[in-house]
Amino acid sequence: MSIEIPTEAKMKILLVDDDDDFRWATGNILSAVGYDVPQAVNGREALEFVEKDIPDLVLMDYRMPGQNGLAVAAQMKRIIPAVPIVIITAYGEIDSAVKAMKMGIYDYVTKPMDNNVLLFTIKRALEKQDLLQEVEQLRTILDERTTLYKLMGNSDPIKKLVRHVEKVAPTPFTVLIEGESSTGKEIIARAIHDLSREKDGPFVALDCGAIPETLVESELFGAMKGAFTGADSDKPGHFELAHGGTLFLDEVGNLSLSVQQKLLRALQERVVRRLGGIEPVPVNVRIIAATNQSIAEDVKLGKFRSDLYFRMNEFSLKMPSLKERTEDIPYLAKKFLDEAEIDLKKTCSGFSRETLFALGSYHWPGNVRELRNMIRQAALLCDEDAPIQGQHLVFTAQPLSPDQRNPDAFYATLDGEKSLKEIVNDRIEAVEKEIIGKVLKEAGGNKSQVARKLQVEYKTLLKKIRLYGL
Repeated sequence: MSIEIPTEAKMKILLVDDDDDFRWATGNILSAVGYDVPQAVNGREALEFVEKDIPDLVLMDYRMPGQNGLAVAAQMKRIIPAVPIVIITAYGEIDSAVKAMKMGIYDYVTKPMDNNVLLFTIKRALEKQDLLQEVEQLRTILDERTTLYKLMGNSDPIKKLVRHVEKVAPTPFTVLIEGESSTGKEIIARAIHDLSREKDGPFVALDCGAIPETLVESELFGAMKGAFTGADSDKPGHFELAHGGTLFLDEVGNLSLSVQQKLLRALQERVVRRLGGIEPVPVNVRIIAATNQSIAEDVKLGKFRSDLYFRMNEFSLKMPSLKERTEDIPYLAKKFLDEAEIDLKKTCSGFSRETLFALGSYHWPGNVRELRNMIRQAALLCDEDAPIQGQHLVFTAQPLSPDQRNPDAFYATLDGEKSLKEIVNDRIEAVEKEIIGKVLKEAGGNKSQVARKLQVEYKTLLKKIRLYGL
């Protein structure tokens, strides 16, 4: 019997067996007909493989040291539920193979194997188009996850954030992303779009805080010719431009109450009316909103409509600040240094230990953008082929003093009443209060000047001034 294998794509079969000779022989058979055959010697290696790559099919022995094939398959189904698994079993273990099929294993083959039966079983499993589509979606998720880790780091807060992105992206939920400036809110919004049902449509972003209030309405909903001075032609708004895709409303908390009312109506009715227009324009748009301030607090203060807040907050994501994920700093610093070396056509030999310690001790009011700017400037200042030293770092705010950086300085507060995280947060808040107070005094109480100098949003500064009683 001749088995024809599709050649338009080289499909990947993960072969899992502790027998070296069996893996060699079976791997050669599968490779000869055109399959790519990565191999694992036990369940642990197989599970590590599918965490990083997704095969089209798994061919796994039932008897292996440690966990048997069924136990490994059960864990694997939770990671790659759509990938068909074929179990290899001995004649005396057919009852176990039947149980395996009841738990979702695609099929089984028995030892000694008939090569044609094996190839036919694999071919039949791979021909299931619905499975292939689900596998492709899994690969898309894995690619996006890898991209986010490359852009943002691999800390526990980022892993949690990525898991939530993967959960909400395929749904129709409106998403509200909250977090400080420069924490990566637009990166997350684009990731949600790329994993959504609207991924083939446009991704349109509007910074609501950067547009004059008089123009926000026309930017959102469009305008007809002559609707206002300067409207020389009909202009579609961002809702129309995003039709069939995603509209990302950044800094949505800056919208006026009148625009909020019209935004709510557009979300509810799924139509917009251009300024000066009469006819409603249908729009099919997925909304992702972002803010660097507490919308819930603005609702209490009457600055934001509660009905719009609950309409946008079907699912919320909290962006961790850089000081909340300091374990990502060495990775991000190296990433930004690599980029700077390319731009500057210059080579630095990494970071000194002192430099890494200083970076980890700083409180990063400007978050990732501040880190990137600091590393680029340090790369410019350091000598060719030399490491970046502490003197090359130019902090925009007062860094922690050597005593504050020393863990010994915290021991006096370890009374068993507070956790390490609470103690560290208290110390950070104390330093933050000291810095704001000092700069506020230097600026003669000019809060706008303080906000510019510390590179924080004006509203965020006002909240911290109230919080610390300055």
